[in-house]
Amino acid sequence: MPDIGRVVVVGASAAGLTTAESLRRGGFDGLITLIGDELHLPYDRPPLSKQVLLGTWEPERTAFRDDATYQRLDVGLRLGATATGVDLGKRSVALASGDHVPYDRLVIATGVRPLKLRQGHDLRGVHVLRTVDDALALRAALAGATSVAVVGAGFLGSEAAAAARTLGLDVTLVDLAPVPMSRQFGDELGGWIGDLHRDNGVVVKTGVGVNRLLGDTEVTGVELADGTTVDADVVLVAIGSTPATDWLESSGIPLRDGVLCDSTCQAVPTVYAAGDVARWHNERFKVDMRVEHRMNATEQAMAVAKNILGDPKPFTPIPYFWTDQFDAKIQAYGIFPPGSTMTVAQGNPADRKFIAHYHHDGDLVGVLGWNMPRELRAARALLTQD
Repeated sequence: MPDIGRVVVVGASAAGLTTAESLRRGGFDGLITLIGDELHLPYDRPPLSKQVLLGTWEPERTAFRDDATYQRLDVGLRLGATATGVDLGKRSVALASGDHVPYDRLVIATGVRPLKLRQGHDLRGVHVLRTVDDALALRAALAGATSVAVVGAGFLGSEAAAAARTLGLDVTLVDLAPVPMSRQFGDELGGWIGDLHRDNGVVVKTGVGVNRLLGDTEVTGVELADGTTVDADVVLVAIGSTPATDWLESSGIPLRDGVLCDSTCQAVPTVYAAGDVARWHNERFKVDMRVEHRMNATEQAMAVAKNILGDPKPFTPIPYFWTDQFDAKIQAYGIFPPGSTMTVAQGNPADRKFIAHYHHDGDLVGVLGWNMPRELRAARALLTQD
């Protein structure tokens, strides 16, 4: 094991906590400091757009661990602390408080931040959904709402639209793309997701952009690019996110839509990245990728911990994705690049129970299951065959 005394992890969520726990399991007995800009203990984000928004979970249930666990792990928690820079020469992280935290190894796990609309985003009744506080604010707003507009029909927007409709609200889902989730899984699959929403009473307006949000101090609706308007007393903006790397811009750490890393998730000597913020070279698929999904955060953090402890190996996962919308559980393994060809291998989309294969440049690169979890696990094995 390398002679390392101090590991600092910036980002107190799934990737950050898993890094700390994996270091301890790997035998590291030095100082671990976990820095997070929220005041909450590290928590799970996927339930925010589903169980927490629906009110079936209270936020406490999303916490990964309790206080006693952190004491047993001997992890120094610095919550409510915002990192503002890194000095590679001095090996230290600067905080907004003026403190400097020294490290021998640094792990960047700061995740992403939601994008905002340029006009009308600051009106009351306009929300984003990234943190537990965001989820609670949106849940409270939905409790007094009658009509909701969701701008953005990716994973987050589609899930939130399904939750709001399940609560009995009038919901309109808006996206510039031709169908929901087409950027993730292509137009054909996205068309079936759009049908799922329409069948459950969601008004789906795709292929049209947003000019602005309407209202004086409180939002009253959305003006679309075609001149029509959507009435709404609550608007969720889910148009994507950007890696939280602004604090690293003058550090000398390479940045390109995230922290740019090699195949072992190392950005520069002594500095690693994990989770949504990390862009690394996946040798399995021979592409650079950045994955904003829960399982990748855990798997990548475990790989980073092993690499820090002196067993450097390329991180070559088969990415795993899932989304729950109404009665549909859609799960996928692999990558789904633009231009992929989708074929149904098992089941029938009309029954909303099927397995689909995605090919790109003649290679099988992804498998997707709609309400067929057992069969999908078997299909995953196809991606590991040479």
